Amino acid sequence: MTDAAIRPRSDLRRTAERYLSTPAEGVETRHAFSFSGHYDPKNTHFGALLACNEERLAPGAGFDEHRHRDTEILTVVLEGALAHRDDEGHSGVVRPGMVQHLSAGSGVAHSERNVGGARVPVRFVQMWLQPDVFDAPPGYGLRRVEPAADGLTLLASGLERDAATPALRLRRSDAALWLVTAGPWLPLPELPAAVYRYAHLTAGSLGFRTVRGPQGGGRSMEPGDSVRISGDAFADPTAGEHGAELLLWEMHSPVAYG
Repeated sequence: MTDAAIRPRSDLRRTAERYLSTPAEGVETRHAFSFSGHYDPKNTHFGALLACNEERLAPGAGFDEHRHRDTEILTVVLEGALAHRDDEGHSGVVRPGMVQHLSAGSGVAHSERNVGGARVPVRFVQMWLQPDVFDAPPGYGLRRVEPAADGLTLLASGLERDAATPALRLRRSDAALWLVTAGPWLPLPELPAAVYRYAHLTAGSLGFRTVRGPQGGGRSMEPGDSVRISGDAFADPTAGEHGAELLLWEMHSPVAYG
C-alpha cells in the first residue's frame, strides 16, 4: 500500500474492547491486537506495531523466562515497579517515569515480574514493534524521562533525525515513540506527522475530532483507550479537566514480511 492510498481515519478502540487473557496466576493482560492463542485476521497490527498490551501483575506474580526474536519491545510502567532480567546479563527495575527497551535481535530470553517485596500490583504498557534490521545482537536500554516543557518528549527512535538525542535507539529507521502531555483543557502540542500514528491514553482524558473539517465527528478518550490514526486525521485533540498523558507512535511504513 502506498502513502497516497491511505484514507485519513481515526479509529478509536476502547479499553473494554481489548481481548482479556490471564496467562498465569496473578497476571491480567488486555491485548490491542491478535496475540498468542487469540487470533483475529483483521487485527494483527497497525503500521509497524505488533502489540500494545496493558499488563497488571499482582504482588509476587510475573512472566517466567521466555524467548523473543527480532522484536523491539518498549515498556512503560504506570504504577508500581517491574523487575526485568535476561540471559544477556541485563537486569533492571522499571518504575513510573522510565522507559525500557529490549531489542530481541537474534534471540533473547527474559523474565518480567512484580518487584520483590511489593505489596501492590504493577501496571504497565508493553508495545512490540517490528524492526527493519534482523538477526542483530540483542540489546537493552533503560532511561529515566523528564517530560519536556512543550509537552512532546521523545522516548525512543530509529530515525536519523533523532540520532543525537538522548532517546533510546530503535532498530527501525522510520519509527519513534513519544510521550505527549497537556494541562487541563489545553490542546495537545503539534504532533509529528506520519502515515501511521498510534495513540494510547495513559492518564487524564482527551477529546478530538475524527478528521479535519465539518465532517469530523467528536470523540472522547479515557485511560486505556487508543486511537489508530491514518494519514491526516485526528483533529483538534484537547485535554480534559485533569489534563492528558499519552504514548504516541510515529510510524512511516507498515509491517513487511518476506
